[in-house]
Amino acid sequence: MSNAKLDWSHAWTGVQENARDAAPFIEKLRAELPVLPFLGLPFAEELIAELERHESFLRSFKHMLLLGIGGSALGPRALQRAFAPAQDRPGCNGPWLWIADNVQTDWLADAFDKLPPEETIVVVISKSGGTIETMAQYLLVLPWLQEKLPGSWRDHLFMITDLHKGFLREEAEKYSIRSLPVPDNLGGRYSVLSAVGLVPAVFLGMDWRGLLQGALSVGRPLAQSPASLPGHPAWKLATWAWNMSQAGKSQLIYFCYIPSWSTFGPWFCQLWAESLGKNGRGTMPIPATGVTDQHSLLQMFLDGPKDKACLFVSSPADTSSLPMPASLPSKWTYLEGHAFGDILDAETLATRATLAQKGVPTVHLDMPDGSAFYAGKMMMLMEAATIFTGWLLDINPVDQPAVETGKQLARARLGMPGTEEDAGRLAAFTGIPPVTQDF
Repeated sequence: MSNAKLDWSHAWTGVQENARDAAPFIEKLRAELPVLPFLGLPFAEELIAELERHESFLRSFKHMLLLGIGGSALGPRALQRAFAPAQDRPGCNGPWLWIADNVQTDWLADAFDKLPPEETIVVVISKSGGTIETMAQYLLVLPWLQEKLPGSWRDHLFMITDLHKGFLREEAEKYSIRSLPVPDNLGGRYSVLSAVGLVPAVFLGMDWRGLLQGALSVGRPLAQSPASLPGHPAWKLATWAWNMSQAGKSQLIYFCYIPSWSTFGPWFCQLWAESLGKNGRGTMPIPATGVTDQHSLLQMFLDGPKDKACLFVSSPADTSSLPMPASLPSKWTYLEGHAFGDILDAETLATRATLAQKGVPTVHLDMPDGSAFYAGKMMMLMEAATIFTGWLLDINPVDQPAVETGKQLARARLGMPGTEEDAGRLAAFTGIPPVTQDF
């Protein structure tokens, strides 16, 4: 098996590297491992056994309606697009994963109207059981199932939530609904390698075991031996990202040239932005897909402000099918003897070279292929690097205090008891007279 590689050849273009002493962070890692369960995945073996127990049940359905938002949706969507792409192509006969990740009335109404309830499993994901959007969806789904399937509706629900507490845990116990836990201290954006991402993966029939094994190969050595931190690629990636921030590179491009992995960009951007955007610090992540965004964003990357660094992800393209026709118009004869995938390989190399020559510091994640195993390695690398970058920036990479403020104001707007102070803050905002202009 080939190895995934980080290529540092053009990582320091125009930036002077400042080393950081890893010793205090080794001790920090050793001390904080109990609250970083996504790193060593200590729950993996038990989770594998549970998923195997539920596998035939989950795969007996044609449709999965997933109720979740943020990390509860971005991880499953990335896995579906990467490893069960038939759903997005003509002629799919299932399985289908439908993700309700927004307050979109017409979408949810269509789901109730058009999904066959007898062939649908509804998976509700919220660790706290207090995510207002997801709980509102569940409170609408429940009577739909009870009306359509009065004798069996409990068998069409699956909860992924806290093991001991919260509204969903109460519902699971009240109605004897199947469930799996979100481990303690596992925030949504770090949860894709738990039941949150793996229950949909099992339903879709993807290589979820390979995904886990890839992740374990990157994260577990750190958890078992914190002293290995200085030589770990996640630490080197974090020190690079910290250096980029110190050098004024305020935007971090995640440029993915593995087309099937395109939705890993939004997944990474939530991970990075919600973890590191604190106290006036952090870098803004930008998702980009090659070759699509050569024709939309690349001009800004190359010729805009010199405030960008790049994580460039690629693997060799598939050149085993779709050969170009033997007879081509004279203008295009240079494509003779090539396959369609050769174009992707050529543009991948050309874009990397252009970024370097235009002064964009770029780390290349060179993946042998786009399999689940290597996706697991990449996801764990990004999660670990995010944590260590937060530590280097002297911020907490596992909370999101600013986001909580908006949630509090929304609950106040809806009249939740005990939110009177938040309601006052909201009234101060709405009390400012609007200044408007028609267009």
